[in-house]
Amino acid sequence: MMIGRWSILLCILLSIIACDSNKSQGDAGRSPFKTYTNNASPHLDLPDIQQNGELIVLTLYGPESYFDFRGEDFGVQFMIARQYAKSIGVSIRVDVSRNQRELIEKLQKGEGDFIAFQVDRADSLSSLLEYVGEKELFTFLDSLSSQRKDTSLRPKANAAWTVRKDSPLLSASLSQWMSAHQKDFFDYTTIRVKSSSGRTYAPRRKVASPILNASRGQISQYDDLFKKYAIKCGWDWRLMAAQAYQESSFDPQAVSYMGAMGLMQLMPGTARDVGVARSEVFVPERNVQGASKLISQLNTHYASIANGDERVNFILAAYNAGSGHVDDARALAKKYGKNPNVWLGNVDVFVLKMSEPQYYNQQEVKYGYFRGSETYEYVNSIRTRWNEYKLKIKN
Repeated sequence: MMIGRWSILLCILLSIIACDSNKSQGDAGRSPFKTYTNNASPHLDLPDIQQNGELIVLTLYGPESYFDFRGEDFGVQFMIARQYAKSIGVSIRVDVSRNQRELIEKLQKGEGDFIAFQVDRADSLSSLLEYVGEKELFTFLDSLSSQRKDTSLRPKANAAWTVRKDSPLLSASLSQWMSAHQKDFFDYTTIRVKSSSGRTYAPRRKVASPILNASRGQISQYDDLFKKYAIKCGWDWRLMAAQAYQESSFDPQAVSYMGAMGLMQLMPGTARDVGVARSEVFVPERNVQGASKLISQLNTHYASIANGDERVNFILAAYNAGSGHVDDARALAKKYGKNPNVWLGNVDVFVLKMSEPQYYNQQEVKYGYFRGSETYEYVNSIRTRWNEYKLKIKN
């Protein structure tokens, strides 16, 4: 009897360990394209998944399916699948393929439990699959695309999530859950940030002047913090001020639509990694201190770029998008004969291409889709504002 109880406790402990998958904004982390050991078999059904404590979803990179932003997992279809995993009491793991055929083959081999991507019913292998949630997904994505004015979120016609035919209990559970919870999809895919006190912060940001008082040499009321912590990461304090303005417009209570927080817009996972507690993330000094530590980490990551001023471009880009995405753009630059250690006219060219499937699905790319245009503008805007500050504000 005691042996049975210890076995149960061991299973619970292993499930808790499996759930721990935090990633950081400044760390390239673990690419979903890599191959992991997987004990799944083609015959796993809902009870087996619940006993294992983990749901493995197969998907493709894309704005409507799954992507990484500063070390955090996003994508509206992924976020819906994550809520389903919670409803059946298990953690979720993502396995990313490069095309639809690979997705279906992995599902048939038992390398995943279901496909959280709109699979086209016209595929020649469609007879091997059970299609789930076609109406619910189409209605939701069509409405979301119109609401956000984002054509990349438009749904596919005659497409749905898929489950193996030998997993009827999972198929029925998922189908019933999607039908019952369709009205909650907007809530599931809206980012909300909760403080340690339980307060919920909706996305917000106050706009302030980029220079508080040029005649007195004052950029913002946080200049002393920028001066204190810029030294620790080896930056000009005016560069850190320019970055802070780009991130939050000097609003220490700012929250982004992706869940970034505070003066320097730290993501929750990043804040933890740089030692900023959830109760401190809206405290200006702790937020700037955390950002300084992240910048130092990125400076080490890009130490092979000898030119310090050039390295700034890569640090800024990685702060915005994550070093994994920037390293992917560098890999493509090298592949196409450009210099992976030079930003302008070289790596930035491929950063701009990282929202195009023909580029983010290439073998050299480990971390898939991201909105490269935002990263491109981020770097350029901060560099422009920094130059302005250097002209108007004495060091």
